[in-house]
Amino acid sequence: MIPAWLLDIFAAVMLVVAAVSAARLMAAGRRSEAATADVDLAHLLMAIAMAGTLTAALKTLPDTAWEVIFGLMTAWFAWRVWRDARANGARALAGGHCAPHLAHSGAMLYMFLALGAPVGGSGMSGMGAGATMGTLEYPALAFVFALILVGYSIWDLDQLSARRYRLPSVGALAVPVGVPAMAAAESAAAAFPGPLSADDPDRMEASPAAEAVAPAAPGSRPASTAVLLSPGIAIGCRVVMGVTMAFMLVIMI
Repeated sequence: MIPAWLLDIFAAVMLVVAAVSAARLMAAGRRSEAATADVDLAHLLMAIAMAGTLTAALKTLPDTAWEVIFGLMTAWFAWRVWRDARANGARALAGGHCAPHLAHSGAMLYMFLALGAPVGGSGMSGMGAGATMGTLEYPALAFVFALILVGYSIWDLDQLSARRYRLPSVGALAVPVGVPAMAAAESAAAAFPGPLSADDPDRMEASPAAEAVAPAAPGSRPASTAVLLSPGIAIGCRVVMGVTMAFMLVIMI
């Protein structure tokens, strides 16, 4: 039996992720920043859904509604991965921008479809009680999803430590509003082997070359907004969500 306080901690962390994702969506109003809107929206919806499954008091939509949402989300990211694979080959599955989001969406869809009703409750809403929890059908599939999620989380942490997704430095926080976000990515392309496309915005803050592209200028974006919209924040949210999903899958096997 998992103590309720532990589930509440994970639920609180998911609320933080939801708040950050919502703030990113509101701050990214320009077309050049819309490339990551689907990712931020996915993080927002997943975080809300997981908070509600971990703590019954935070439950929002019925399970059927979440199944439809995550079904559509899985189809969307599957199409994005297929498009990436056509351009970049099999490497899109291992290190592409959309492959981890496809794994997250698929894991969420599986959890809502495969969870049996707990005693004294129905659906996933019984988790927050800390009493009797439902178990997942096809536990081997749950274990596979957990391994994939942990693997992507470790890969993301490795990239963060390698400064691939690092936050902007102090000298690069002021980004002129008139400069397209992907211009920095294109200038930094020489610093990375392999393709760099508009579908891989995580690599925007990849190197000192990218930092030098956008000097401070009148009308620059505030430093707090630059940090909020940096790829490092999005990847950090993805790591936290991946760990939480893997935890949920394991305790429901």
